Amino acid sequence: MKWKNLIAILVFTLLATPITAQEVFKTNRQEPYRPQYHYSPIEGWIGDPCGLIYYQNQYHLYTFGHGKAVSNDLVHYQQTANDVLKGDDGTIRYFTGSVAIDKNNTSGFGKNAWIAAYTIFTKASENQAQGISFSNDGNSFQYYKQNPVIDLQSKEFRDPTIFWYEPTSRWIMVVAKAKEKKVKIYESTDLKEWVWLSDFGPAGTQDKVWECPDLFQLNVDNNPNNKKWVMVVSIDWAREQYFIGDFDGKNFKLDNEKYPLYVDKGLDYYASRVFRDYDNTLKKTTTIGWIATWDYALLVPSSWGKGFWSIPRDLELKTFSEGLRMIQKPEENLKTLRESPVIFNQKLKKGTYKLPQFIPTENIYELDVVFSTTKPNVFGFNLCVGDGRKVSISYNTQNDSLTIDRTNCSNVPIEKFARKTSAKVTPENGKLRMHIYVDKSSIELFTNQGKDVFSLMTFPGETQTGIEVFSKENGTKMNFSAWKLKSVWN
Repeated sequence: MKWKNLIAILVFTLLATPITAQEVFKTNRQEPYRPQYHYSPIEGWIGDPCGLIYYQNQYHLYTFGHGKAVSNDLVHYQQTANDVLKGDDGTIRYFTGSVAIDKNNTSGFGKNAWIAAYTIFTKASENQAQGISFSNDGNSFQYYKQNPVIDLQSKEFRDPTIFWYEPTSRWIMVVAKAKEKKVKIYESTDLKEWVWLSDFGPAGTQDKVWECPDLFQLNVDNNPNNKKWVMVVSIDWAREQYFIGDFDGKNFKLDNEKYPLYVDKGLDYYASRVFRDYDNTLKKTTTIGWIATWDYALLVPSSWGKGFWSIPRDLELKTFSEGLRMIQKPEENLKTLRESPVIFNQKLKKGTYKLPQFIPTENIYELDVVFSTTKPNVFGFNLCVGDGRKVSISYNTQNDSLTIDRTNCSNVPIEKFARKTSAKVTPENGKLRMHIYVDKSSIELFTNQGKDVFSLMTFPGETQTGIEVFSKENGTKMNFSAWKLKSVWN
């Protein structure tokens, strides 16, 4: 509070205008660690993405119990409502869910009614059941008085995703039976009465819990006439896995792939969902996830509140030598934020050094760098460098291992934050691409075509804006492109 008052006094002195610190933030959004091109709420908590839909030529994004935002381009967002779910008796909390548009009034709430499906958490008993609310404008949802619509008398039954399945003219719900590591699949004709169809799981990784399931179709190898279904499940409160298969309206059946397959191999990516297209005009499938991990999500040092979401990612299925894999590509509209391009080619020299061509003064930039991997070497970047701290991204050509080291990144003491992650990243045609988005408190790395992605929070100090390249040996070729990125708050 003292810090905010100091800013307010400083602004008053400089401008001779009596405005408060809060008003300054509403204008500029420059609080420490505030993401400058990721979606974050004006204030308060943000958790799992909920109700991601495209309707009436806009993207709609919800975080139940906390608010709504809209976007025309998935780059700029406008927060439009708070506490969108209303009408309960105060004995419950709203957990993660989804939103659908009931175009044909199957539910009786009206043609084109907005329907929110979510988990009802009863405070006294801790029971988790599924409920719905309805709206005529998407900003204020009324609680359905006959809730819950599905109740198994379980404390581990949560996070429904609903969508319309055209071949059977039924609504489908996928919802997690968390500790059983299962996804239960239901159908309904009216969004009120639900019939159990099947269970998927356990499969892949099944150590602790499964949460936040999503089920959707993707084109295979960019062929709209060849589609597969993908099931994404958040696991162990820390990461996500995905499964590729077929869905016939009742059962999700796995392809003969080797599992687990992980959506993101970084340290902080969870609870993603795709946008459901209720205009039937989109040519792509886009997802957004929560940049957080439950180990320390409530401990991060942001002052406006806690939590933010990833950059939007377009999803595809692509055939590789090891089989079919999901690839993620950064939303194309993010290119509109680019400015001050720096492009050059050079050979790496042995040691660690700064690149004089690109020296950003803030952690708000994009790197797109291609390295040759034909010579044995260990190379990479140190990002967020300063005050003896950094985030290291290194690649070893001899074992195709990419390692991210965040053990000495932040001066903020966050329990369990000091971590490393490693994964095999296979070069393509003797090259490794690192496409990196750096924001005030995060890094997202897309390698090659986006088959292997790494997301992590950083929380560096204000002076930690340096970039270094390092190489164990001389001679590796590097094609370097970089841009400063404009803030979406300006």
